[in-house]
Order: sequence, then structure tokens, then C-alpha cells
Amino acid sequence: MKNVAIIMGGYSSEYQISLKSGNVVYNFLDKSKYNAYRIHIFKEKWVMVDDNENEFPVNRHDFSVNYAGIKLEFDVVFNAIHGTPGEDGLMQAYFELLGIPQTSCDYYQAALTFNKRDMLSVLKPYGIKTATSFYLDKGDAINEDEIIKTVGLPMFVKPNKSGSSFGISKVKSKEELLPAIENAYKEDNEIIIESFLDGTEVSVGVINYKGETTVLPITEIVSENDFFDYEAKYLGKSQEITPARISDDIRQKVEAVSKKVYEVLKMKGFSRSEFIIVNGEPYMLEMNTIPGMTTESILPQQAKEAGISLTELFDNAIQLALV
Repeated sequence: MKNVAIIMGGYSSEYQISLKSGNVVYNFLDKSKYNAYRIHIFKEKWVMVDDNENEFPVNRHDFSVNYAGIKLEFDVVFNAIHGTPGEDGLMQAYFELLGIPQTSCDYYQAALTFNKRDMLSVLKPYGIKTATSFYLDKGDAINEDEIIKTVGLPMFVKPNKSGSSFGISKVKSKEELLPAIENAYKEDNEIIIESFLDGTEVSVGVINYKGETTVLPITEIVSENDFFDYEAKYLGKSQEITPARISDDIRQKVEAVSKKVYEVLKMKGFSRSEFIIVNGEPYMLEMNTIPGMTTESILPQQAKEAGISLTELFDNAIQLALV
């Protein structure tokens, strides 16, 4: 029986969602094959949490835990941390140094995909379409007229390195631009400002399943709000329709682009990419490498549509990590 550490929590605004994801992994993991342990990773503490919510400190030198009078070591790590330090490459590099396999992509891919503007820059030479964008770093002079001239109105102002739609604003007028920039800076010191793409939003899960790059059934996002914000994602203010209501031609085009991105970036593990389809062409917005794993989350919905249970999905990730 392999010892599996399920890491969850993290240092970002997404920690609560990560805890939910991690607990779903813990509950659905095949206990006849694995000894599963929940590890909470927070700035102030790294602890293993047992079924009675007792906490046992993690030794960060070798990622072990003194538990029930023994030194507990782990064969593999299931990474369920959304945001930093689980999705930006820090934990991946840490486990690489320790020689402990883990279920997400490698540290370089994690760091690259977590930085929206760097990832999109890398993909552009491969013909991946993206929105027109404008970049700001904290401290830069803000020329509102230049920004509007470049990307037009309406526009989206986003933290460059953040998830779960924290800090994102849809800006419809010049007066809304500065407050939106300040809001984004609360989450990150880098900002990406993008033109509004008027089309159908879809979310595409791509995984390595049994050794093959596999595109899961596509989900169409229909938000009750102005865009797919935090409320829409997590508080029921959206419809997530799987499979998406798109033609076979467009579906094949989105699948081909999603698979190409996964393979160009040399991805491993889970990914979920967001696209807007405009006039039959998919425009890429971002990629999540630690997507939500709650029973309501998009990627598990897609896996279910493909006939893959959560237990199978998690088992596959662990088996591939151990290869």
C-alpha cells in the first residue's frame, strides 16, 4: 500500500476551495490501494490532519511526519493546492528536490502557466489565438487613454497570477478603469488588461489518461453575472453545460487547440483551459493546472461525462506520477 499525501490549503485567497478539493480527493481515493493522509499547507504551519482533526507537524526537511510513534514518509503527493505555492511551481520544485513524485505538472510548466501573460506569449508563435492585451506592473505610470486605445471598451482587468476570478473586473467606461486596476493590484503586483471577446465561453479539461493525452467533454459556461466571476463559479450564479452546445466542427477545433497547448507546454497531470469562441475560432484566456476537484467542479463533471469516476480519475493521476 502506497502512502499518499494529499496537500491542500495554500497561501492565496483560494485556500478554502483547495481544502474542499483536497477533502474530495481524500474521500474518493481507493482506500484498498492507498493509505491517504491530509496535509494542510499554510504560511504559519504545515500539518497532517487526522480524522479527528488532530494536527501533526510536517518536517519540511524531508516531508515526513512523526505519527503514532513512527516516522511517516510518503511515496507520492497528490497536489490539490490552488494558487501559490501549489500551482505556481514552488511545491513542484520542492518535491523534485526531495525526489518525491507528485501528481501535477513539473515546476517550470506550473510557473509558466500560472503567469497568464508569459504563457500566452509562449503560445502565440504556435498559432494560438488570444485577446489583445496590455500589461502593467505595480508602480508603472497609468495612461488610461493609451490602454483604451490598445484594447478598447469594454475590457477585462485581471491580476496576472491569480485564480478563482479574484480581482477581476469588467470595465465599460474610462471612469471604471482606475478602480479596477486598484482592485487587481490587491491580488498581484502584475496586471493583464484584455480586450472583451464577445462569444461563447468554454472550459476544456485535458489530462494524461492511461498514458494518452485525453481531451475531456467540453463545458459551456453561461454566467448569470456579467462574466464568469467568483459568484458564478462557486455560488451557483452560472450554468455549466457539459457537453457544450457547439457544432461538431467547432468542438473538433477546440479539442485540437486544447490538445496542442497541453503537448506544446509538455504538460503532465490535470489541466483545464478557458476559451472564448468568436466567429468559430477559439481564443485562449488561461490554463489552470490544479483545477477544482470538488464534486461540483468542472473537470470532475467532464470526467463523469466521459465515463471516468472520481476514484478512477484520482487513481490514474497517482499511477502516472509513480511511473
